[in-house]
Order: sequence, then structure tokens, then C-alpha cells
Amino acid sequence: MKPPESPAPSTPPAPPADYRLLLPEGWFRILLDPDRRDKSVDALVERQFRGIDNAPHLKEELRGDLRRRAAKAYRSGGIELYLSLQAVGPFTIPASLLVTLAPLRHAEPLPPEDLARALAEDADDEEAGTPVPEVGVEELAAGTAVRVRRLAPQPGGAAPGAPDGDHASVSVEYHLPVPGTTAYLLLTFSTPLEPIADAMAGLFDAIAGSLTWTE
Repeated sequence: MKPPESPAPSTPPAPPADYRLLLPEGWFRILLDPDRRDKSVDALVERQFRGIDNAPHLKEELRGDLRRRAAKAYRSGGIELYLSLQAVGPFTIPASLLVTLAPLRHAEPLPPEDLARALAEDADDEEAGTPVPEVGVEELAAGTAVRVRRLAPQPGGAAPGAPDGDHASVSVEYHLPVPGTTAYLLLTFSTPLEPIADAMAGLFDAIAGSLTWTE
């Protein structure tokens, strides 16, 4: 009797060529590649100071701050930085999204469940008094992802209009395995407005849920 044939090994998925995110109106994208970074920053600065000709010092200060921030993000593996320019009355809602490609030092892809377990263990080792991050695994259109929500105490005044004294910034991270690779795509959302943290976290979740891989 002829023994049954072993099933052919499944072919791993080909790595995607790119990804696509849907962001609400009022978010500005800064490309972090050095060859394109300054052009993106200059476009944002010109937009913010459109019609304002009597504040050259503030204009150059903003340009310098954005270039330093973009360069730092690029050194950490950042691909794109999105900044919220959404306004409520006279105030801009401060929020950001940093997209980072994080290669992992593993021969095989690390399952999201294992990554979530490691992140939760790291959270247990943090100093007493530090808010414990919320770590979970969620299913998105782009695949299984690890979601981490953090509350980080920040000294001093917060955003314009916030009360003086200590405040906390809120961040939401999504770790998504890149198909066909051992790398993860990391989406890091943050806002210094703790009073509206839940509403902002809902927005961040919606943006992360819109991510799709493209061929």
C-alpha cells in the first residue's frame, strides 16, 4: 500500500510593497527620509504661517523644532510622522502618529501573542507608582496586532489651556507583524491631553484599523 503523501509546505506570503492609512482631515504628513524631510517640514511651516509675515523668528523656531523632531524619529527607524492640525475653536488639538519599521532579531516571525506576553512582563517590572500599561491582542483588517496604551506622567504645564501642575500624556501603540517578514510595523499615537484621552484613543484605534497592506 502506498503511504499517503505529505502535504506540500505552504508558501509564505510575499512581503507587501507598502501600506495605506486613512487619517481624518487636518493631519499633516512629514516624510522622514533625509532626502524628503526638509521639503515636508517646509510645507508644514508655510501652511501654519500662511498670511503671517511679522513673525519670522517664530517661523524659523518652528522649522528648527520640526526638523530636529523628524531627524530624531528617523534615527529610531521612523518612516512617517503625522501631526494633528485639527482645531476646536482657537485651539489646535495636539496629537501625533509616528510610523516605525522595527526589524526583530529572530530567524522566525514572532507571534503577536508572544510579543504581548513579553510587553506585559516588562510592564510588571516597571517602578512602583508608574501607571501600568494596558496590553492586549486585537484583530485588525491588516492582521493580528498587539495594542499597548500607556499613561506617562509629565511635569509642568500641558497643552495651551490646560491647568498648571503635573499632567500625563497618553499614547497608544499598535504592533503589526509585516507579512512574509520577521519585522513589525509600529504605530505610535500620542497626545498630551489626558482629559480627552478616551476620545483620542478611539480616534487612534480607528486610524490603526484602517491600515491595509498593498502589493
